[in-house]
Amino acid sequence: MIVNPVMPGVLMLIVFTGLIVFTIVQAVRAPTAKIRLHWISRTGLVVLLGAMMLRPVAGDGRPPDAVGSDVDVYFVIDTTSSMAAEDWGDGEPRLDGVRADVTELTETLVGARYSVTTFDAATVERVPLTTDSGAIEQTVAAMTQEITGYSSGSSISAPLSHLREALAETDPDHTTILYYLGDGEQTVSEQPESFADIAEYVDGGAVLGYGTQGGGRMLENGGLDSEGEPEYITDPATGEPARSHIDEEALQAISTQLGVDYLHRDASSSVAEAASGITVVPEPEAGKEPAPEPELYWILAIPFGALLLYELASVIVDLRRLRPRGQAHS
Repeated sequence: MIVNPVMPGVLMLIVFTGLIVFTIVQAVRAPTAKIRLHWISRTGLVVLLGAMMLRPVAGDGRPPDAVGSDVDVYFVIDTTSSMAAEDWGDGEPRLDGVRADVTELTETLVGARYSVTTFDAATVERVPLTTDSGAIEQTVAAMTQEITGYSSGSSISAPLSHLREALAETDPDHTTILYYLGDGEQTVSEQPESFADIAEYVDGGAVLGYGTQGGGRMLENGGLDSEGEPEYITDPATGEPARSHIDEEALQAISTQLGVDYLHRDASSSVAEAASGITVVPEPEAGKEPAPEPELYWILAIPFGALLLYELASVIVDLRRLRPRGQAHS
């Protein structure tokens, strides 16, 4: 709660201190209990009037954001073949979990600006920063794993070059939230690069890990020209369906480098924990002024009005007593 005095605070202090002292002195010096009660009532009126003139308001005193959100949320999503592994929920692909989590986070962080970037054989910014949450949900709903024939191995640091450029251009006055969603599987021979050099741009977020230690099989993605039912990707060493396993150690390394939390995801829990502590002020509707913070003076006006009625009733009674009585007729 804050106050917005209707007159300078020093002047209010002088005026109302003087009035309160005066009414208290009169109450102490009152010759009868009835008169003393009236001066106590008047002291209460002065105190309540002063409190109302402070204009208490429910709020934190910060002006409402009139230009829009200052929170930028980046979703960086692994769409390599391993994200088709069927170990999410009751045997659904990991990407189903990603879709559900991105949708929930978007609905939780209402009013932010969102961006979606996917990485597999290529890193692509699917949606640049936008306040259109519907565009984000439609993008992730249509998202698929990479075409199997184009797969040439995956690196968990593949999106790093793009992120360096994108985050370096962010508004320094904005809060930057980064969500990295993947399984941590590194299938190229090179060691992944460190995300530590972009940590300075990241104010929060999380690394979200998908998959299980037992792993899951992956259906092929033949693209638009594929015919017939898709088959499972095979392991060339055995000729059996390949299995992808989550690498939590790699994912935890990324979270440490970024300075954010790591959260293993499964279908039985909510991703809301990854958005805890993030406050978003939504953009007001076009042409509408921000809603004013509610004032609380009316609460004080109730006892003030009751005391005022008591004083008025007392004056009326005293005036009736002062009226001369009618002359008796002979």
